[in-house]
Parts: sequence; structure tokens; C-alpha cells
Amino acid sequence: MPPFFGISKQIVFYVCKCNKCTAPVYAIIDVETTGGTARYERITEIAIVLHDGEKVTDTFSSLINPERSIPWNITQLTGITDEMVAHAPRFFEVAKTIVEMTEGAIFVAHNVSFDYSFIREEFARLGYTFTRKQLCTVRLSRKVFPGLPSYSLSNLKRHFGIHAERSHRALDDTLATARIFELILAEQSGKTVKSLLNHSVRESMLPHAITLERLHAVPEACGVYYLHDEGGSVIYVGKSLNIRKRLFEHFADLTPKGEKLRAGVADISYEVTGSELVALLLESAEIKRLQPPVNRALRLRNHSGCIFTYTDQNGYKCLAVGKRNNRNANRLELVADYPKFDSARAHLQSIVRQYELCYRLCNLDASEHACFHYGIKQCRGACVGEESPEEYNERVQDALHAMNRRLSGSFFIAESGRSHGEQAVIGVQDGHYLGYGFFDSSVEALGTEDILEALSTTFSDPDAAKIIRSYIEGKKGLKRIGF
Repeated sequence: MPPFFGISKQIVFYVCKCNKCTAPVYAIIDVETTGGTARYERITEIAIVLHDGEKVTDTFSSLINPERSIPWNITQLTGITDEMVAHAPRFFEVAKTIVEMTEGAIFVAHNVSFDYSFIREEFARLGYTFTRKQLCTVRLSRKVFPGLPSYSLSNLKRHFGIHAERSHRALDDTLATARIFELILAEQSGKTVKSLLNHSVRESMLPHAITLERLHAVPEACGVYYLHDEGGSVIYVGKSLNIRKRLFEHFADLTPKGEKLRAGVADISYEVTGSELVALLLESAEIKRLQPPVNRALRLRNHSGCIFTYTDQNGYKCLAVGKRNNRNANRLELVADYPKFDSARAHLQSIVRQYELCYRLCNLDASEHACFHYGIKQCRGACVGEESPEEYNERVQDALHAMNRRLSGSFFIAESGRSHGEQAVIGVQDGHYLGYGFFDSSVEALGTEDILEALSTTFSDPDAAKIIRSYIEGKKGLKRIGF
């Protein structure tokens, strides 16, 4: 790994705090890349245009050696070839310039999330956290110039008669974006820009102890955040892929929940996890541990409703709804648990209908012999011996398989950690959640025992296994290592 910025001496920035220097500086930026996903692709060209709100004050542009080949279709789009970038500086060689030019400035781009994510990811590879306030000229254009058929950069250039030598080249696109930004500023008084910059949150909407600058200082990272009252007690715990953005959304919320938060919040804290699964597990555990008054959905559940199975004297597999603390529960095999008894009963009724099971053998009909549904030809007669145990039990087994979606096996799940090169590892052994940990080495390079010893969990959470199971089912390309 090359040294950050390619230099060894410390960079010192001087920030003037006089009242005259309050006008914002805008760093209008465009990047060209090898593809569309910041985590896997690289920058091939960057341009920065500094703007003081009235005019362009400085420019910078450079091709970037992405240290990989440029796909053919990307070359067709941008005109940038492997030969053009072969002797161009690598990103770390221009990183110092990017930091110096954008320090204290507002990051502006057309579809800002794209350009910002690529630059932030390139800095993360160098072990540096790049964070700037952002504005998107696509969103600004939609608000200031409503009703246009398209807000793509090429269509806006055509609509406003903006000439640019080449599209999909960084400096030309940045200068065009700067001209569109000037038109936006000229059209409105600055309220739209300020609103979007602060995610539509006005200073007056914030709790008295929270400032906009405080919110902007929160990292744009995945993790768990805590909202505290004046006494320091946690009143709300949340999880987000972008903690800063989520906090802005909370304070822009005009619902009763938003009002309640604004009235009670006096402080903010957070824990960056990097891994979304770790954030989900930590959020659930912390809500149950702390019992914050504003949280409801994930508070500790008693799981009082359960579905059990057993085999009767005639060889039929039966199902029944019960409670965990039922004295007969230990003699039954647990199939699934639910936060409420009624939820368990409703699910069992649905399963009985779906698999055409006998209502009496599922303890939903109190008849001593034939169940009511046998009389209306909705039961195949297991309750009176017309259907053999073997045939009936096959359908019960299918139903059990559908309900019993528990974790099984022993494995580690590895995801990106809190910084570039770090891995978050979640451990499951024999279907039970063990905890999580963070490692600088890859999972494959570590011994199983070393990983198991380093895993930790803050709270025994009955929902952890369900969270992991749902995450596995909904996530493609998840790194899962058995042990």
C-alpha cells in the first residue's frame, strides 16, 4: 500500500473564523470510472471546479490510473483507453490535491451519490475517511426547474444551450454542471440549496442541544445510533446504512414520532459497524437491553405462543398451539415460536388449510371422532382412520419443513468491517448465534478457535437467529464459511 497522499509530512489547514468569510465554497466534481459500483470499480478521471457562488475560482483535472483494465463498453462511452491512463497518476498521488481543494467546501455533482461514493471509497482504500456536505444538481434542477422532460446532464445542457466539447469527460461535464448550478443559484434565493444541503431540516426543527454542524459531523457509515435525553438515558436506538442521513431524516420527520424525538433528544452517540448484519444484531440486542421508551417493535419478546408437534397412539403426527411455560411443553417437540399466542394459532390454521391437515389432529377441533371439516369434505379422514398415518404424516412433514425455518449448522459470515481491509465476522454454531468480532486478517487465514474466542455479544437476544436467517435468505453473494 503506498503512503497516503504519497507524502510523509503532515498537512495543516487554516480555517478562517471571521464573520466576513461565511459565504460557502462549492467544489463541483465529476469522475469517470471503470464501472458503476464504487466498492469494486475505480476512478479513471477526475475534475474539480471551485465556485464561490458567483464565479469559478479554480479548476483541476487529471486522468487517473485505475490499476486495472478499462472495460470495452466504458471506453466506448468515455473515450478513455488503457493506453491513456497507463502513465497517469494513481489516485493516492492526487489525493492531497483533492483534500486541499475540497476542504471546507460543499461537494456538488450531477447525481452526487455516484461521484461522492467513488471518491469516498478511493480514500477508504488509503485508510482515510473522506466526508463532505453534499448537493445534487439533479435534485436541485427538479425543484428549481420543474416540468422538464428529463434532468440528465446531456438534456439539461441541450435545454439551456450549454456548449461542452465532450460528454462523459470529467472536466467538460464538471464545467457544464457548474453552469447549471449558476442558473439554479440565479433562479432562487438560496433556500432550496440550503434545504437540500441539510436534508430539509431547519435549525429550528432540531432539539435545542443538537446543531446542524453536529449532525454533519456524524459519519456516513453503517452502524447503530443512540438518542439520549438530558439525563443521558437512551430513549431510542436505531440502525442505518448511513447514520448521518438517517439522523437528518429523524429530525425532518413531522409525524408524532418525530415530534416526540425532537422534544426528548439532548445528545447523540453511535457505533460504526461497517457490516449491515452486525448492525441489525446490535440494534436488536441493544433495544432489548436498554428498553428505550420510543422503540416498540424490537423490545424483548416473551415468545409466549408456540407450535408443537407429537405423535399420537395411532401413529399420526399431531400439531398443537401452546405456551412455552406450559407444563406439558417439555414433552413436546417445539416447531416454531411467536411473540403472541394468537399469532401462533393463526399461523397453524393457515398451515392446516394449505396442507389439508386434520383440524382435530391439529387440536383446532374438539370433536372426539370425526372433525367438522371431515363432514364438509375438507378433511381427508385421518381423524376417523380413512387416511393412513403414512400418507397423512407426509403432508405433516411438508408443513413442518415450511414452519421450521431455523438456523442449522456451524459457520462464519464475513462482511466488510469498520475500515478498509477489516472484516466483520458473525459466528453461528449448531444453529445458535455466538456473537461477532472484527479482524484485520481474512477469515480463511485465521484458525476456527481463534475466531470463536474473539467473538462477543452484548446481550442474549432470542431474535438473533431469526435476524441471521432472514439476512442469509435475502442477501446474494454472502460470504459464508463452514466449520
